[in-house]
Amino acid sequence: MNIQEIDRSKYDAADAVRERYRADLGLTEALVYEISRQKKEPAWMLEKRLKAFKLFQETPLPSWGPNLSKLQLDTIAYYVRPDAKESTSWDDVPEDIRRTFDRLGLPEAEKRSLGGVGAQYDADVVYHNIKEEWARQGVVFENMDVAVQKYPELAQKHFMTRCVPVNDHTFAMLHAAVWSGGTFIYVPQGVNVMFPLQAYFRMNAERGGQFEHTLIIADAGAEVSYIEGCSAPRYMTNALHAGCVELFVGEGATVRYSSIENWSLNTYNLNTKRAIVEKNGTVEWVNGNMGSGTTMLYPSSILVGEGARSESLGIAVAGPGQHQDTGSKAIHVAPRTSSVVRAKSISYGGGISSYRGLVRVGPKADETISNVMCEALILDEASQAHTYPFIKAENTNSDISHEARTGRIGDEELFYAMSRGLTEEQALKMIVSGFVEEVSKKLPVEYAVEFNRLIDLQMEGAVG
Repeated sequence: MNIQEIDRSKYDAADAVRERYRADLGLTEALVYEISRQKKEPAWMLEKRLKAFKLFQETPLPSWGPNLSKLQLDTIAYYVRPDAKESTSWDDVPEDIRRTFDRLGLPEAEKRSLGGVGAQYDADVVYHNIKEEWARQGVVFENMDVAVQKYPELAQKHFMTRCVPVNDHTFAMLHAAVWSGGTFIYVPQGVNVMFPLQAYFRMNAERGGQFEHTLIIADAGAEVSYIEGCSAPRYMTNALHAGCVELFVGEGATVRYSSIENWSLNTYNLNTKRAIVEKNGTVEWVNGNMGSGTTMLYPSSILVGEGARSESLGIAVAGPGQHQDTGSKAIHVAPRTSSVVRAKSISYGGGISSYRGLVRVGPKADETISNVMCEALILDEASQAHTYPFIKAENTNSDISHEARTGRIGDEELFYAMSRGLTEEQALKMIVSGFVEEVSKKLPVEYAVEFNRLIDLQMEGAVG
């Protein structure tokens, strides 16, 4: 498919959707109360929100990483609800909203290859459904708001307690105060969900904020794959995404989490993702970050059980006006744990890509193995790539390695490809496709195709 054949409108076009509630711009304690009131939340959740709000007011924005000086938090509408109720049938979703998800291919993907689907539009989930075969085996796949009501003990035990506590950092505090929607998954002991579960988060409102919460609990020996897609239309004003993902990986369990984040250029993507992995458990992260003007995202794994394992594979694409500050963290607490990080980036048109990572090996994490590999591809002289690795080893019998490579596509490479009959644009696309292939192969076929199309969109205009 040629770059010119790809239709941008399915990502960039906003919908004229009726809203049943729109908060005034800015964040107040009154709004926190109002969000909780509208959701009819239990007292413990309101207390958590208010605690987080107070902490957020007292905590400055981070002074490291990308420049956040143009992020005007008092110009964001933190709670915008579409005029739509949650449904288990696409036919019941309002036509204008359903049309958006049709363009994004969600209903068709559900029919072909998914075990369940959730769709969120601004602050509310508008569609959520799981196939009966998995529900019969005790798998829970719910809107996070619904889970707080239906599974209060599980929610209260795991929601922003020991994985991502509400005082973790500035944007975790903000998230805890105003979160809405998201995904809750519980997989019982020994159950293998053979088809991926997916959620898609669409932010439509101008000056909007989206703060979905994803909580996945895989009991001992369970296995589940989960895919998140994200997008937003382009506006001239700021938008903010500050979601949170918490994964609890039980003994011998496996959780595969894949995310393709295609927020609009006017969006600040300040996201938090973390996993706690028990004995012989495995977490696999696959992340594609593109679209947003500023990204700060560092999926983290805390390996608390002997033999726990983490793999992280990510690609960040930074074009004109973008700073992608991404990376990964692996915290080794228990002995004989292992982590692998593969971080790739592409910078062009003056874009900035930064890898920021942490490997920490605790004093009791004997015989740990950790390998980090960073690869950066720079397409022109105006663009930048940076690497900020941090390694803290607190014992002497572990194997830790870090490698970093940065390169440019030179005239010789382009000449060789063009001598085989390719145009300069086709040659560039072929080289970039080879660079991102490792990420693409980790995704289900339908999502690999979409991922490659998004890469093509990012590369449009990179030549010349």
